[in-house]
Amino acid sequence: MPLSTLSIRLTLPSGSRLGPGKADLLEAIRDNGSVGGAAKALSMSYPRALKLIGQLNEGFIEPLVITSHGGRSGGGAALTEAGARVLTAYRALQTASETASAAPVAEIKALAKPD
Repeated sequence: MPLSTLSIRLTLPSGSRLGPGKADLLEAIRDNGSVGGAAKALSMSYPRALKLIGQLNEGFIEPLVITSHGGRSGGGAALTEAGARVLTAYRALQTASETASAAPVAEIKALAKPD
């Protein structure tokens, strides 16, 4: 696996974690409006997506995702205001970290064995 990205994973005071996979799930829920659609977009099982949503919601003061069960009008999922703020902050952290680490990562990459 080539060294090409920096992966940021935060351990929250509760012990819950926020990393690239959960951020991608938040983004997919925002973009698809449902847990099923988000899971499909990420090639993830629906139960796995629900488990990750539960972990996200338990790790913060306010839920990050709200869901409504299916039925006649269908179900759905959406980010709460807190969820949108967490996603925005996490993506900003990723960008800042990638920018700040570009030179050291390039040096490590230059010294790493090729595939």
